[in-house]
Parts: sequence; structure tokens; C-alpha cells
Amino acid sequence: MTSETSPRPSRSADSADAAHHAHAASVDGWPGRYFEDFGVGDVYKHTLGRTVLETDNSWLTLLTQNTAPLHFDRHYSAGTSWGRPLVDSTFTLALITGQSVSDVSQHVMANLGWDRVRLPNPVFEGDTLYSQSEVLTKRESSSRPDIGIVSVRTVGFNQDGVIVITFERTLMVYRRGHGPGFATVEPVWDERSRRAAGL
Repeated sequence: MTSETSPRPSRSADSADAAHHAHAASVDGWPGRYFEDFGVGDVYKHTLGRTVLETDNSWLTLLTQNTAPLHFDRHYSAGTSWGRPLVDSTFTLALITGQSVSDVSQHVMANLGWDRVRLPNPVFEGDTLYSQSEVLTKRESSSRPDIGIVSVRTVGFNQDGVIVITFERTLMVYRRGHGPGFATVEPVWDERSRRAAGL
């Protein structure tokens, strides 16, 4: 907070700050791994966690026409041994796969399949899920010189560290310098944009 006695920056200081922002070097965000970046035995701890909401569970089951009331009928679920709704396991698979994308499949050419999907413990609405992936194998493609094939084991767990899902996934990943590039559009700082940003 600026006090009455604090000197106000001069106009030249404002101009210098604007010039700095206009000429500052941009730094790209995390681009994800290419085939060359994977190492067998590496473990990637995926950064984001996600709290599962009641809406996630009910909408996913209705969207996919899953008619098991265990996932969306609280009265019915109260009569089961769980005493409350279980989260649809396909939501858990999709969420944990999604959490792994920035580390594992940002440069995927094709997903070849999930294997050994296991659900050792239930997920309930309100649980927060985290995950990590271990690289199991990698090999060059015999038919596509622009890609390699990687397999990982991904583990999803809740806020208490209880494992709720494990699976193995095999995918085709582009080699560096191949595959489509990310967008290269740059912002255009017109006068109105500069004023809005205080530059």
C-alpha cells in the first residue's frame, strides 16, 4: 500500500519499466518429454492433485449411460456395505491418465492401450487423488523412424497415500524434432492493451 509520503515513480521510471516488459525474453513452459527424454526406471511424480466432486461422479455415470445406482443414487448407496456412493472407476482411470499427460504423453502419436488395470481400494466423493508413473520399457519403432514406443506403470493414490488404481500404458511418442509443433502466436501489444496492463 502506498503511503502519503512515498514518492511516486517518475514518468521515466514507468517508461523504463514498459520498455523492460516489451523487450524481456520469453521463456517457454514445460514442453513435455520426447522419446529421447525417457529413461527406464525413471519415476515422474505428477504435479497436480484433483479433488473428486459429487458432480464429477454423477455426470460421468449419466454421460456414459452407466445405470449402476451405486454411483449416483445416495439412498440406494446407503444400503450397501460402503454406505455411500462409489466413484465410477472409469472416471478414476481417466483422471489419473490425464494427470500423467504432461510428464508422459504430451508428445503422444498414439495411445496403444492400457493393461493390468487394477482397483485395489475404492474412491469416494471428496477424495483428492495424486499420481506418479514409472518408465518400464522404451524401444525404437521398427516401422516409424519418427517415433519410439514407451510403456509406463502409473499409480494413483488418495490424500492418505492409499493406492486406488494401478495400470500399465503403452504409447507411441514422437522423437524430438518430429510431430506437430505447438502454437507460435505472439501477443500484439497495441496501445489499448498497453494502457490496460499499465505499461
